[in-house]
Amino acid sequence: MHWSNLGDLIDRSRDLDRIAIIDLVDRDAPRTYTHRDVDGLANGVARYLVAKGLERGSRVAIASLNRAEYLASYFGIMRAGLVAVPVNIKLPRHTVDYVLHDAGVAVAFVDGASRALVGDVPVIDFDDSGPDGFAAAITPGEYTSVAAEHDEIAQMLYTSGSTGRPKGVPLSHSGQLWALSTRMRAGLSEEERYIIAQPLFHMNGLFAVKTIFASSASMVILPSFETRSYIEALAKYRVTAAGAVPTMWARVIKETELLASLDLSSLRRISLGSAPMTMGLWDRIKQAFPNVAIAVGYGTTEAGPAVFGPHPEGIPTPPLSLGYPIRDGEVALVGGTKTQGVLIMRNPAVMRGYHNLPGQSAKALRDGWYNSGDVMRRDESGFYYFIERADDMFVCSGENIYPGEVEKVLERHPQVQQAAVVPLPDEERSHIPVAFIVARAGARPTVDEIRQFALANGPAYQHPRRVEFLSDLPWAGTNKIDRKALIERARALEHGRNWPK
Repeated sequence: MHWSNLGDLIDRSRDLDRIAIIDLVDRDAPRTYTHRDVDGLANGVARYLVAKGLERGSRVAIASLNRAEYLASYFGIMRAGLVAVPVNIKLPRHTVDYVLHDAGVAVAFVDGASRALVGDVPVIDFDDSGPDGFAAAITPGEYTSVAAEHDEIAQMLYTSGSTGRPKGVPLSHSGQLWALSTRMRAGLSEEERYIIAQPLFHMNGLFAVKTIFASSASMVILPSFETRSYIEALAKYRVTAAGAVPTMWARVIKETELLASLDLSSLRRISLGSAPMTMGLWDRIKQAFPNVAIAVGYGTTEAGPAVFGPHPEGIPTPPLSLGYPIRDGEVALVGGTKTQGVLIMRNPAVMRGYHNLPGQSAKALRDGWYNSGDVMRRDESGFYYFIERADDMFVCSGENIYPGEVEKVLERHPQVQQAAVVPLPDEERSHIPVAFIVARAGARPTVDEIRQFALANGPAYQHPRRVEFLSDLPWAGTNKIDRKALIERARALEHGRNWPK
């Protein structure tokens, strides 16, 4: 690791004419970029912003679907000593307004569809073919990246805002480069070809991209996730590694006919993270891809993606485990037992505090330790397992219920493809668990079969008292299950007494 600037992840000792990006923003006209191309474009972005007179530390937004120009802009912003602010374009307009105002954004890189979202902020439009558009304004060339000072902010990501307004998370060059160095220990190969369809405004996709560039590998990038085009891209471009959110792969494995019709033998590794994973989904991916190694990752926006890794004694990581704590980060479990509790962590990637939110910062941070709010379990070998978000837990008749634990039971049912469990208010019991089920292709499980299976395979108190079957579970903007929408649906069904019998 020889970089001081997070935007400078180009290894110029390697062959820069290797493919870096295959951009499928237009699937019928793929665009290919070499590492040299991306390097030159990022330099052009940096020169353009400096020529605009932006002072060091100014915030520059990116509001766009995934594409090559997004990444060139992201790297170029940071090379110039400015702060990159990827914006969640799936948020409502008033929330995007809040993010832009809160961050103090000076300029925004946008695609045509998102241009209106940024209001009166000056823009450089990727889709504008005129003299002020990206293609005309950005001239590839040379630029010497700013040497970032210790703790200088490189990027500001915003939390998803599922509970209240999004919170700005300023992250430093040095902290993110430290996180990257922990990944690079695995000796990642430049021969790998990855696929990126998860949104780049989220840590999952954004950090994966940095790993790809730091290892001089290549990627296929899709504007967003659509199941069939994702699978077709896996085959057509001989993808070897996929990083994704588990919900994405829950949809992939439903396409049994398409999977059977394509040659997907190049795929060797799948890394899933950013949302809970169940053994049922793990088993179904293994059935569809028996020769693929599956890993479950873990990270947070606030404390970085480098928390767990392989066991130092070479013990294989068990299915569903997040891994063993990496050697130069600290983790602990609090508020429970010795082997189960809420994960707190301290490492160089942890934010110093939320942007403009001292009260929220004080709640989340203490002596450099970040409270994740995630309930974890540690086994006798020191491996960690995700159980549930602490704030997803609810009480039914005095018993703590973790929805993820119920979902794991339900997804073991041979006719269940996917399950989501949420609380429904109940006068007598405080809350009751209710389940939304996606059945496997051709299966027709009944409400009673689901209930009986849950009773036979788990504690009686956690079996779902109501069940509805859906063709698909709703998604939030980050490709996770939208639990808020399911809670609202449960309340509406209860109010109308419309639950299936």
